Amino acid sequence: MFESEEQSRLPVHIWVDAHLRPLNDKGVFYYIHQRGELNSGIVLLKLNGLEGQCRVLIQQRNLDGKMGWMDAIGKERVEEVAADQYIQRAINRDPDLWVIEIEGRKMENPFDGDMI
Repeated sequence: MFESEEQSRLPVHIWVDAHLRPLNDKGVFYYIHQRGELNSGIVLLKLNGLEGQCRVLIQQRNLDGKMGWMDAIGKERVEEVAADQYIQRAINRDPDLWVIEIEGRKMENPFDGDMI
């Protein structure tokens, strides 16, 4: 949707809105648990598979400076309780963090960026 250079200049709240709007059109449920710093916060995603398993992804830049995603907990899937505990610790460490939960059995990331 956005090139990495444009993405780095675009305020996070606008970037998030641009990625969430298509989810509304598709009827995908999401919930913004925490709105972080409007212009430069980092996004953490909780991809809820609706059966007790989740993926937790966090934005990260690769060695070339391109924004991507990595498994925040170090595992592709975790129990929802473990995901929620991790997210609470992350919020306590970084109040500028954006936390967005997206429901979907496939636990697909709707945001741009490769896995790192």
